[in-house]
Amino acid sequence: MPRLQFKSGERIFLPGGSGTCRSVASELLRTADVRITTSFVPGVNTVVPSDIGPRTLVSGFFMFPSLSDCHRLGTYRHLPMSYSTITRWLGEQRPFDTCVVQISRPRADGRASLGPAAEFTPSVLERARRIIAVVNHRVPFVENAPSLAWRKSIETIETDEPLISYGAGQIDGVSARVAGQAASFIKDGVVLQLGIGKVPSALSSLLCDRRGLRLHSGMLSDGVMQLAKSGSLDPDWPHLTTMFLGSEKLYEWIAGHTGIRLSGCEQTHDPRRLAALERFVAVNSALSVDLFGQCNLETASGRALSGSGGAPDFARAAHLSPGGISIVALPSTTGPSQVSRIVSTLGRAGIVTLSRTEADIVVTDEGVADLRGLSVAERAEALIAVAHPDARPRLSEEWREIADKL
Repeated sequence: MPRLQFKSGERIFLPGGSGTCRSVASELLRTADVRITTSFVPGVNTVVPSDIGPRTLVSGFFMFPSLSDCHRLGTYRHLPMSYSTITRWLGEQRPFDTCVVQISRPRADGRASLGPAAEFTPSVLERARRIIAVVNHRVPFVENAPSLAWRKSIETIETDEPLISYGAGQIDGVSARVAGQAASFIKDGVVLQLGIGKVPSALSSLLCDRRGLRLHSGMLSDGVMQLAKSGSLDPDWPHLTTMFLGSEKLYEWIAGHTGIRLSGCEQTHDPRRLAALERFVAVNSALSVDLFGQCNLETASGRALSGSGGAPDFARAAHLSPGGISIVALPSTTGPSQVSRIVSTLGRAGIVTLSRTEADIVVTDEGVADLRGLSVAERAEALIAVAHPDARPRLSEEWREIADKL
């Protein structure tokens, strides 16, 4: 693989998720004195301080715990924006000097597929002054997906390495109970958004008896194969996602399955398109939820762990959709000491990712808190009821102190 050459201060866009080629990303990050913007995803893409070259500045849309020191020093910039806002922001910036994009081998017609990931890349490619195409022989040609027209001005690198994969792991009893609570609100024919993780994976299995489901999601993982095989998906609906992220089996499957379209975030997270969806059910997770119904998807114990992603876009749209529901699904506790994820307030370091007006229903392994139409006090009562039993007395006492000041 030839060594990448860049000018001092060059502005580079590097896609994340399953759109990243590990070896090229590793070399690029170690390049000295460049400015890299990336859509790396925590838990999927890995980056540590020693990966970043001298005088190189990396900007990303998620926070990584491994980069907390870099963030404080200013060598890593966390840009706290939802996917719809990122799309607009990228369009308002001057074009990137370079976009490094992973693609399939070109077909006879001269087009190469972006494979399992579109995200922000199509928008960036349209304006980038220079394109470096990483032709990875493992990338499938996905028919209903963005592609790149081959031309002489495109610089190429050839590689043959596995795509970045993701697995939710073994579904535990808690995740299964959370998924079961959420499944009760997902009826035949709804438009559905799912994320990735153990709860969405368990939820996919529980929805195989539904019919006419219509997908409009940011990421889809292996569970989508179950839904397709079981006949749960509406065959006439233009199912849409911006990334497939899962196993090698999933990547093989999407090469031959044309029923789900892969599009850039300018379509999947477009507020106008989302506003037009009826019976839209969005299922998102959270790290903690307070007794006002505010949801934190980004910090735990004062440490920044992630970012907002597309959750605010989907939650808001589902909340406003006729017949739609915004569901936040999470285990009632976390860690070996079973710390409650239902908290009285998000606290000084707790970031409000979803406001209290954007979560209609909160489900845990302990039950369902349907917040629709409830008063402030009734919401608190409902949320305490779905906290772990050991946490409820303390939460009730803390709520009384809060309520006395309202």
